[in-house]
Amino acid sequence: MEKNITIIKGDGIGPEIVDEAIKVLQAIAKKYNHTFTYTEVLMGGASIDAHGVPITQETIDIAKSSDSVLLGSIGGDTNTSPWYQLEPKLRPEAGLLTIRKELGLFANLRPAYLYNELKEACPLKPEIIEGGFDMMVVRELTGGIYFGARETKEIDGQLVATDSLAYSETEIKRIVKKAFEIAMKRKKQLISVDKANVLDSSRLWRKIVNELASDYPEVTVEHMLVDNCAMQLVRDPKQFDVIVTENMFGDILSDEASMITGSIGMLSSASLRDDSFGMYEPSHGSAPDIAGTNKANPIATILSMALMLRYSFGLSKEALEVEQAIEKVLQQGYRTVDILSKDKTLVGTKEMGDLIVANL
Repeated sequence: MEKNITIIKGDGIGPEIVDEAIKVLQAIAKKYNHTFTYTEVLMGGASIDAHGVPITQETIDIAKSSDSVLLGSIGGDTNTSPWYQLEPKLRPEAGLLTIRKELGLFANLRPAYLYNELKEACPLKPEIIEGGFDMMVVRELTGGIYFGARETKEIDGQLVATDSLAYSETEIKRIVKKAFEIAMKRKKQLISVDKANVLDSSRLWRKIVNELASDYPEVTVEHMLVDNCAMQLVRDPKQFDVIVTENMFGDILSDEASMITGSIGMLSSASLRDDSFGMYEPSHGSAPDIAGTNKANPIATILSMALMLRYSFGLSKEALEVEQAIEKVLQQGYRTVDILSKDKTLVGTKEMGDLIVANL
């Protein structure tokens, strides 16, 4: 198989963790006789430094012409970085919002899986996580409050800020349909999260979920208010299989789900459209405080690359082998600092990548 991959290493720890993912991907390519061609482009703070904008049209065009995108991390310290003295549309994260929109990546998949080897790192009580948990958060990615009209203006002598949350039927239907399809391949359980007791957008969301449910009679559907869902994730995470929700709720809940796995450094992410194209990135941020120190956990990025193999390239066997290699490394007792526990062996970013390759 031959595929073209756009590489966006980004900011902070991004270059380090993407390098390790490419290292593992190259090992897969060699083992299975695939050819992956990489084109590196800039986005986020790196693009601001080089071009004065968080993303260029050239980056967008190169990404559109590829078979998938592998992304590291975007942004820096919001308190100290000069990037955050710029107006919002010129800050690093604006590049991320732009590329999602330009590429039509409306469905964000964030799996949250508790490895048996990392139970000690989970902040929840042992009796709560006994037997582990395995859920998929399906987040709408190109609509809602992050993309709505916004303004700050002076009214009656004081500043008033307004952010608009809007969803169309089409936007809701396509993400909910994607969630039902995923649920059909898992335990056939879907929880739709909204705030229908307050928001019109949520009432429309719930109406469409109920309408589409008739097309998937095998899937059990439950509605849950977002505040209750946040509570239930830490009270009983095993009850969840597939969660589908709008953009902002999904942003918050997926981070919560990631932390109960023990470390956000373990959580992968896939952003998809209707065809096989996708953008793959870890769920965590750029961690500028440890950039360049060989301390970052590359596993989330490597797992994101495995999702790319599975969803964009149809290479399920290869994806499973990467995931199994990671589990073997954990079984062997190797840990980066974020998941380190008693009697385990501390390794750095590069060493973790090498160990995963060795287990392939």
